[in-house]
Amino acid sequence: MSRREAFGRGHPSPSAKRSRRRGSGTGSGVDMSTSVGSVELKAPIMTASGAAGHGAELAAFQDLAQLGAVVVKSLSAEPWAGNPAPRVHETVAGMINSVGLQNPGVAAWREDELPELVATGADVVVSIWGRTIDEYHRAAELVAGAEGVVAVEVNVSCPNLEDRRKMFAHSCDTAAAVIEATEIADLPRWAKLSPNVTDVTEIAAAVHEAGAEVVTLANTVMGLVIDPETRRPVLGAGGGGLSGPGIRPVAVRAVYETRRVCPDLPIIGVGGVAKAEHAVEYLLAGASAVQIGTASFADPAACSDVLAGLDGWCVAHGVGRVADLINGAHVSG
Repeated sequence: MSRREAFGRGHPSPSAKRSRRRGSGTGSGVDMSTSVGSVELKAPIMTASGAAGHGAELAAFQDLAQLGAVVVKSLSAEPWAGNPAPRVHETVAGMINSVGLQNPGVAAWREDELPELVATGADVVVSIWGRTIDEYHRAAELVAGAEGVVAVEVNVSCPNLEDRRKMFAHSCDTAAAVIEATEIADLPRWAKLSPNVTDVTEIAAAVHEAGAEVVTLANTVMGLVIDPETRRPVLGAGGGGLSGPGIRPVAVRAVYETRRVCPDLPIIGVGGVAKAEHAVEYLLAGASAVQIGTASFADPAACSDVLAGLDGWCVAHGVGRVADLINGAHVSG
């Protein structure tokens, strides 16, 4: 299966895209705005952390100012080299990666990457991570006051060195502790949670009580691919995170169940979105906005493509406000 088939649609190659930077406006009259907690977004489609780089890389392919927001690749307090190669491997329905959160550190990002991204007119969401509670606190402290940043997405799906390398997102107590430690950022906090738990709704409720305005559901599903020829894992770090169309039903269920259990908690859906109907599915499940990640590797303009497609879907189905779709699958009768 080709990469374009794996991501759910026949996209032009990235090289073909470079000559036609696109916007997402259609002039249809559909109100595409949405609210995610206290943050007002002009559109319900944004990039997912890890797929858009740390700066304005995707501006060559689309107008970033027309997206709801650009969520940058996760940043730590200090520079981090990431995992050994190979880091990415294509699967039947997406990809598995173990990049290891490579990044230049918050301070260098603010100086070298953020100004160019803000200059595109995009609303910026900064994703942060850490290996300890203190590292999250320091990353949040360095983010405080950053120009053009409208929210901080706290990636709690990271190994916890203070608890035998378990993920913070696998425990109500540790996930909540991370959220409490990042209050110093003085920005709306979105907690990005893991689907690799028995009951994600419990974790969602815990981080919300700890101060997270929003939860992002869901991060990658843990996986492993072994090469039959070498008899070894294909990724340099062994296992990795599975993303793309194959995990969409998992993430949609996480959104749906969290909306049912926590009706007052705003949700951002992410996982396997490659076309308008996928975004609609998340909105109906209870998400207020949707992030697009893996599809951007096959089509760097995937976000604006899906946004334009969503606008067209709304016109075809007589939907005047995209916000009217939110929670639609929970309405009885």
